Amino acid sequence: MKRVFLIVLDSFGVGAMPDAEAFGDTGADTLGTVVKSPFFSGRPCLPALAKLGLFRIDGARAESAGTEEPIGAYARMREASMGKDTTIGHWEIAGICSKQPLPVYPQGFPEEVLAPFRERTGRGVLCNAPYSGTQVIEAYGREHMRTGKLIVYTSADSVFQIAAHEETVPLEELYKDCEIAREILTGPHGVGRVIARPFTGRPGSFTRTAGRHDYSLKPPAVTMLDQLKAAGRDVIAVGKIYDIFAGAGITEYVRTAGNEEGMDRLEEYMERDFQGLCFVNLVDFDMLYGHRRDIDGYAKALDAFDRRLPAFLNRLGKEDILMITADHGCDPGYLATTDHTREYTPFLMYGNGVRAGNRGTRGSFADIGATVLEYFGIRPAFAAESML
Repeated sequence: MKRVFLIVLDSFGVGAMPDAEAFGDTGADTLGTVVKSPFFSGRPCLPALAKLGLFRIDGARAESAGTEEPIGAYARMREASMGKDTTIGHWEIAGICSKQPLPVYPQGFPEEVLAPFRERTGRGVLCNAPYSGTQVIEAYGREHMRTGKLIVYTSADSVFQIAAHEETVPLEELYKDCEIAREILTGPHGVGRVIARPFTGRPGSFTRTAGRHDYSLKPPAVTMLDQLKAAGRDVIAVGKIYDIFAGAGITEYVRTAGNEEGMDRLEEYMERDFQGLCFVNLVDFDMLYGHRRDIDGYAKALDAFDRRLPAFLNRLGKEDILMITADHGCDPGYLATTDHTREYTPFLMYGNGVRAGNRGTRGSFADIGATVLEYFGIRPAFAAESML
C-alpha cells in the first residue's frame, strides 16, 4: 500500500534566492544562521537530517555533520511564484505557480475594506497596521477589552488578522467576523488568508491561545491534492494544511497546536492503513522562532524534530516515502525585518526504491507535487518534473 508522508518545516530556508534583493532579503540564510546557534556548540548538529543529505544541498553554506554519503535524495527548491508567504509556498508545492503576488497592506487596509467590515460585524477597529502578533495584543489589548473594538492588523504577508480577547469577543463570534472579512476580501483585495487570533489573560500578561483559525482563498487551479482525491487516494492534512487549501482536495484533516502535536499525529498516521498522501505542516519554526528572531529557539526546535526523525524513518513501510521540505524562509538572524525571507527551500526524500543523491537545483516547488503524483501513477495537470 503506497503512502507518502510530506512534511513542511514551515520557514526553513537554505539561502537567499537570486532575486532576494527585490524582496529586501539580500543575504538571508535560515539554515546558515541556525546551525551557528550556541545551542549546537559541543553537540551533533542535526545528524538525522544530515544523513538524508541536508548539508549536501546545492549552495548550503553550513558545515556538514558528517562525511558519509547521504541515504536520501536531496535538492534545492527555487520558488517560481512571486511571493514568500505560506499560502503561495504551499500552493506551489501542490502545483500552482502564482505569477502575481497576493495583495499586501504595509499602510493598513483601506476604508473600502474596513467600512463594510465595521458595518457587518457591528464592532469598531483598532490598530490597522503591520504588527507583531504578540506585540499587537500588548499594545491594544487593554483598549480592546474596554471598547470591544476588534484588533485588525497585517504583516508583510498577504493576511488580514483579527485579534480578540475570548472574554470580550466569544470565539464563535470571532470566527464569524473572520468569515465576514473573508467574504469582503475578494478581487483586488483578495488576501491569502484571514486569520483569527484569540487571546486570554490580563493587561501585561496576555497569551495567544490555540484557537487560531485560518480562512484561505480557494486555490485558483487544480492541485496535486485535487488529483490525488479524484483518483481515489487518501489526502490527509495535519496542522494548517486544511486551512491553507480551504479544504480543497482533502479527504481527512486534523489541526494541531504546534510542532510536538504535529509530530505526534504524524506517528499515529504512520500506524494507520491508508493509500495516498499525509501532508504535514510544522508551524512553530516560523510562528514561534523565525518571526520572533529567536535563533536558539529555532535551533532547539530543529533539534527536537531531528531527534524524532529516526523513529519516522523506522516506521516507514516498504512502499512508503518520506519527504521533507519548506514553504519559504524566515531567517531568525536577519534583523532588517521580522518577516519571511525570500530563500531557496530544502527537499529531502527517503524510501525503498528512492535513489539517493543530488537532484540539483529545481525550477519550482511544483516538482514536489509532480514527484508525489508520479509515485501514484498520476500525470500532473501542471508543468513540473518528478524527482523520482
